[in-house]
Amino acid sequence: VHICTSVPSNVMGSLALNSMKEGEILPPTIQKLMKGYNKYLRPFFDNGPVTVGMSLDIASIDTISEINMDYTATIFLRQRWTDERLVFDGNKSLSLDGRLVELLWVPDTFIVDSKKSFLHDITVENRLIRIFPNGTVLYALRITTTVACNMDLTKYPMDKQTCTLQLESWGYNVNDVMFYWTRGNESVSGLDTLRLAQYTVEDHYTSVSEAIYETGHYPKLIFHFELKRSILYFILETYVPSSLLVVLSWVSFWISQSSVPARICIGVTTVLTMTTLMMGARTSLPNANCFIKAIDVYLGICFSFIFGALIEYAVAHFCTLQHPDITRGIMVRPCTQECESEMNGILTTIASDSSRAKQRKEASGTAGGCGRGPSDGGEAEEEASEEAQDRCRKSLSLLKRAAQLANCCHVENPHYIDNYSRVSFPLSFILVNLLYWTYYLYF
Repeated sequence: VHICTSVPSNVMGSLALNSMKEGEILPPTIQKLMKGYNKYLRPFFDNGPVTVGMSLDIASIDTISEINMDYTATIFLRQRWTDERLVFDGNKSLSLDGRLVELLWVPDTFIVDSKKSFLHDITVENRLIRIFPNGTVLYALRITTTVACNMDLTKYPMDKQTCTLQLESWGYNVNDVMFYWTRGNESVSGLDTLRLAQYTVEDHYTSVSEAIYETGHYPKLIFHFELKRSILYFILETYVPSSLLVVLSWVSFWISQSSVPARICIGVTTVLTMTTLMMGARTSLPNANCFIKAIDVYLGICFSFIFGALIEYAVAHFCTLQHPDITRGIMVRPCTQECESEMNGILTTIASDSSRAKQRKEASGTAGGCGRGPSDGGEAEEEASEEAQDRCRKSLSLLKRAAQLANCCHVENPHYIDNYSRVSFPLSFILVNLLYWTYYLYF
């Protein structure tokens, strides 16, 4: 500031004019405006901050990358401010060549989260300067920028992403420059007619904020837009093939257990195909992230059902080897039936002993009526014997019920395992799908 103020403004204007190439002559109006103009001083240098209005036109959103978590967009950035030093007489605006920007003060606006950007320069630099009689300046640029966008891929591919485009002043704080959207939410246009490969624009809005750094508070404008991913591609590419692989694994339930090569071939083939499908689905996503995505959950479910169908045949075949007589039509009586017969015999013996003890007790009571009453010790022993028999009967009754429950879970014929699987596997898969889609679509 001290350097700028130490040089007279007319000298600075002369320097600006002399910076033009030799042979280039400015129109008289521009020469009059540039006389005494100092581009190194902002407008209203001693009279408060200069207000800069902004608007955007989104020409295209070229790529949205989940791997790099960014998007690339081409935008038209328009900035408006008033410079009291550029007031002139007339009723028409002056449209200047973009190369005359070097003669004027312009805001030091930058894109906060930009990774790389460039200004288009074919066939000339794509920027516009227009000066109105009241001193209002319109400065327009065509920029292509790659901007970071933090994405939450937990519900991928049923996710919604909210990305932002943030504009800040680099050197001028809020005491020097104030930013505002010229028309509020209508300041951003072009998204309504935009067509993206995997996304649709659900909503967009603008906001005004301040950026706080160690060097001070700086004006900030934020443009928010919400993107919803189109799931149809992933349904055809991943969900339908994985579901069909699960259904294909159920074909083995209708093949005879003696056809070992056929059933093993179906099981191993579906497992390997599902593994390949899972690996292919992850190639388009970042490898080192902490997200458990929705598509990973579904592929894991399908892999579990396919692997379960292979294990089912292993269990059924093992049971067949344990019951070799079934193939010849001879049913082997389970061990539980023998145990049940032994228990019935024990209970019959206990009941007979109890009835004999009761008869002895009655006989003793009759004898006591004739003058030969039993001793007190004999009665106590009989009562203790009856209590012990009752406890034994209750214990055996519980054992019998446990044996009956175990017998219910026992598969007498290993071929029934396939019959159970034909119903349980499809019903379980349908139930899991209902829970999966309900959770990820509505919660």
